[in-house]
Amino acid sequence: MASVSVTINGRRYEIACDEGQEAQLSRLGRYVDDRVRQLAAAVGQLGDTRLMVMTSLLLADELSEKNDELENYKVEHNATVRERKDEMLAEKLDRLAQRITMIAETLDDAPEDEKSDENTESNQEEG
Repeated sequence: MASVSVTINGRRYEIACDEGQEAQLSRLGRYVDDRVRQLAAAVGQLGDTRLMVMTSLLLADELSEKNDELENYKVEHNATVRERKDEMLAEKLDRLAQRITMIAETLDDAPEDEKSDENTESNQEEG
């Protein structure tokens, strides 16, 4: 198991992580340190514990907002996909209707003796 040293608000912490996760953990440590420092600059040094709790709550709030945005995006995306599928289906149905109309017109234009031959054959098959 690997470990990474991160510094948050001037204090160094040794954090264990899976192999290959060191760079990500270092990046997250820098991000948390930046947020703690921003909060400390805004409200003053309240002690490490209180500062960490407040920062954690702010980060949780940001994460919650991003999750809501993602959920809204998924809903909108799914609606768009459904609309597009409906449009494609409508286009296919239109093409099929045109084809059926063309076939019906071709049958209507056929000479009468061909039609009566077809009707006779059809009646014989039914009987």
